[in-house]
Amino acid sequence: MTYRDSIQFLYDLRLFGLKLGLENTFKLAALAGNPQDKLRFIHVAGTNGKGSTCAMLESIYRAAGLRVGLFTSPHLVSFRERIQVNRELIAEADVVRLVDELRQQSRAGFPPAPIGDSAGTTTGEAGRRDACPTFFEFVTVLALRYFAQQRCDLVIWETGMGGRLDATNIVTPLASVITNVQLDHQEWLGRTRAEIAAEKAGIIKPGVPVVTAADAPEALEVIEHTARHRHAPLIKLGQASRLSAAGVPPALPLLGEHQTLNAALAMATVKALREKIPVSDDAIRIGLETVQWPGRLQLVQTPSGQTLLLDGAHNAAGAEALRDALGSAAMGAMISRRPVAAEAEPGRPDARADLILGVLQDKDWRQICQTLAPLAQRVLLVAVPSERTAAPELLRDACVKANPSAQVMTCPSLADALKQTAHDPFIIITGSLYLVGEAMECLGLAPPAPSERALNEWTLKK
Repeated sequence: MTYRDSIQFLYDLRLFGLKLGLENTFKLAALAGNPQDKLRFIHVAGTNGKGSTCAMLESIYRAAGLRVGLFTSPHLVSFRERIQVNRELIAEADVVRLVDELRQQSRAGFPPAPIGDSAGTTTGEAGRRDACPTFFEFVTVLALRYFAQQRCDLVIWETGMGGRLDATNIVTPLASVITNVQLDHQEWLGRTRAEIAAEKAGIIKPGVPVVTAADAPEALEVIEHTARHRHAPLIKLGQASRLSAAGVPPALPLLGEHQTLNAALAMATVKALREKIPVSDDAIRIGLETVQWPGRLQLVQTPSGQTLLLDGAHNAAGAEALRDALGSAAMGAMISRRPVAAEAEPGRPDARADLILGVLQDKDWRQICQTLAPLAQRVLLVAVPSERTAAPELLRDACVKANPSAQVMTCPSLADALKQTAHDPFIIITGSLYLVGEAMECLGLAPPAPSERALNEWTLKK
């Protein structure tokens, strides 16, 4: 196999969609020798902030001298971003080798699957398809095998969707982390915060400590109940940690008040595990001061002096976090190179910004438009590079209603929107991580290579 062959094989696995359940993952892991049994994990779930918290935990433990695996999703550009050791992306040669090995091993335990469109298949064909590993199940076990072969001291392990039935939930971690519980993926995880919290709390294991920054009462009640039932020590941060996060380094490079809360959550997790993994205060400080997590409130200065802000505010809570960050003094200082509107109020977003917005159809796009459109003088709506994109025309009315004074327009592509804003001082690109990944390619922020963003596509199989 070549690397392109391996990536094509992973593309083909999209036929099997995304299924919630652990049976296939346990089975595939057993065929691969149960690599999870050779590793230690911190398992991270939550609606928002999972990736940032994982990045902070990885950075802290790496600063402490550990060999740290990092498993996250989705990727911005390259599939290899999902699987890293000490922030080195998995090599193409390792992807080829592991895909080939795992593909051959899976043949011993799974029925041959029909290939092609699911329309018109027989009941037997559909059954064989449902019994086959999905892309995420396959990649989860591939990552486990890689981390075991790399002899990682610790793996920072992010859930894909939910937690209870997510493929990552075949591990027993040293600690479980639940960042927060917001309304997202309601069609699959539940319509209320309590229902969604039950899915997130599914990662809590008997006797394993759990750390959470969730503060919505209905969600926290579910997490508390699950922790009690499983005799898992519970550490709650809540919004009070915003006031008690004095230990978070002031030089935290990730912008936004929500990142201070994520940092406090990471610190609480590290301290809860100090008896098992000693980490000094200096390592915590260095890890937080040097953490990197692209595409999340990432400021980019172009040679022409233009400032761009890239942020994957992909749901309503993420949009609110972006709005709050834009109104903060820290953000104002970071973007002070751009002209400031005379009428701008201290602590308020500068309405002279241009907003390039693309949202997925299955998100709360109305609320996202309502939150973000008032931040700009001009809103340029584009399609997200995804089969699940919301049509720009669909977003237009919502943005006009939210900000009647703004110029709202649809664009045929992100490249066209960037061209139309090429001479404007401050541009915000947001609404979806898929769009942020495309922007990084357009702006030359990603290595020149064939894009693998389409691997993020999925259809849930119930």
